[in-house]
Amino acid sequence: MNIVIHDEDLHSLDQDLKQYPTSDWETFKQAYTVSQMKMNSKDSLTCMQYLPDLELMSHQLDAVQKVLHQMHGRAILADEVGLGKTIEAGVILKELMVKNLVKKVLILVPSSLIRQWEIELQQRFYIPAKAKHRSFPWHAYDVVVSSIDLAKKEPHASEILDQEYDMLIIDEAHRLKNPKTRNYQFVKQIKSTYCLLLTATPIQNKIDEIYYLMSIVRPGLLGDKQSFKRTVRTERQDDSQAIQTLVKQSMIRNRRAETTNEWTKRDIETIRVDFTKEEMEFYNTLESLNVNHSFTSLTLQREICSSREACYETIRHSEWKDEFKNELMTQIEQLPHHSKALKTVEFVKSLNEKCIIFTEYKSTQIYLQWLLHQNGIFSVTFNGKFRKSKKDWMVQLFKNKAQVLIATDAGGEGLNLQFCNHMIHYDLPWNPMKLEQRIGRIHRFGQTKDVNIYYMVLNNTIDERVLNLLYDKLDLFKDVIGELDQILSQLGINSLEQEIEDIVKESRSEKEASIKVDHLFSVISDSEVERNIANESS
Repeated sequence: MNIVIHDEDLHSLDQDLKQYPTSDWETFKQAYTVSQMKMNSKDSLTCMQYLPDLELMSHQLDAVQKVLHQMHGRAILADEVGLGKTIEAGVILKELMVKNLVKKVLILVPSSLIRQWEIELQQRFYIPAKAKHRSFPWHAYDVVVSSIDLAKKEPHASEILDQEYDMLIIDEAHRLKNPKTRNYQFVKQIKSTYCLLLTATPIQNKIDEIYYLMSIVRPGLLGDKQSFKRTVRTERQDDSQAIQTLVKQSMIRNRRAETTNEWTKRDIETIRVDFTKEEMEFYNTLESLNVNHSFTSLTLQREICSSREACYETIRHSEWKDEFKNELMTQIEQLPHHSKALKTVEFVKSLNEKCIIFTEYKSTQIYLQWLLHQNGIFSVTFNGKFRKSKKDWMVQLFKNKAQVLIATDAGGEGLNLQFCNHMIHYDLPWNPMKLEQRIGRIHRFGQTKDVNIYYMVLNNTIDERVLNLLYDKLDLFKDVIGELDQILSQLGINSLEQEIEDIVKESRSEKEASIKVDHLFSVISDSEVERNIANESS
């Protein structure tokens, strides 16, 4: 449908543009046309003359131009971890500011990333961003960076919703996947002419999630929710292709393997460790609990493969009878220092360079820091419960003084640590996507060295089974990982980690588990859904 817009209509339609969100798709399309007419159609970027030290990669330049000239400044930037989504967003914002199309900007990010965004915009893009403090009102500065947790609370929410922003940017936008949450409902009400959502995982569990993200940047484009759900579940290829075409109108997803840039290499090494006799006996004791305590046995096996402390805490807080609990805790207390931990310390010493250690458990994190300290190695910890100021301090300590940073997955979100090129996976996650997100903290835009990845694996334990079942079978570092979250969603698998755990618990032998995992991966690999989704943004 061709929309004819006369000059006398521009003012009223421009006002419509400022009234997002709207469910009126025709008005939305007309308002977009106004936006296109106002925006310079030249492919060259005016802002680059003001950013002499910034050199864009080809995929970043393509993304910026596509957002500006095809998506009219409203898009989901869904590049894989480490490809420079923040830089793309910064250039888009700078270009719109240089062209006097944007002045008032609201940037909502996780609290741990507020300072990072403020510094990045100020120092790299010369944009006067200001981190929000309770001491000044929201309208006091033109470019404000805040956490969504603060912004959604009163009296802040009312003040924000009373304003009309030229640009809204939301980082880690996958947190908006659930329309029932306060986060989503708040963001949906913010009025903005332009809007950028940044996320490396636009779909985490269900295909519906892309619908809700798209409803923020392009309300009405995918129709109503029920018709969208019916369409994506249909087996007709033309319907599926139609959805993909619509999504491509407002989402850009670059993958590392498809970029033309030369990335540093990623080398992987498995470091195998043997339990002591005492540790192995206790591990076997936990394994034998399957008969009566299957709901915790596997958890305890995973924890004892990480540290005595992690396992001890779970047992101590369990609802088992005191006599049984005390017996197990006494056995743990008599164990020597953890073999994998000792091997890790030995390896870090021999490495003699900065490295990041990822663990699944906070108790293990504390234990490893203590053990490293006992061996003269300065380390810092990093987890999701730290306040923003402490997270910033820990990163600076790691960059300037400490040899080791010990992080949990919850704390690793949004970290940019490309000044380090060694990473130890002390605990292997049962969801390969978590592993790729970890690695993306160092193997990213700006990394100048080859990246070295190490798996610490205990022989003859659940550690080794996970390695054999998952990482040796699934070619983790190929393109499929970039799409694994989407493929699983389409197959009705909400959690790969839970799926694997169920297979391990229910299998009577490792051979049986291996066959089941092989079958699971063959379904993933052969799925027509994979082929469709893989082409979604190519």
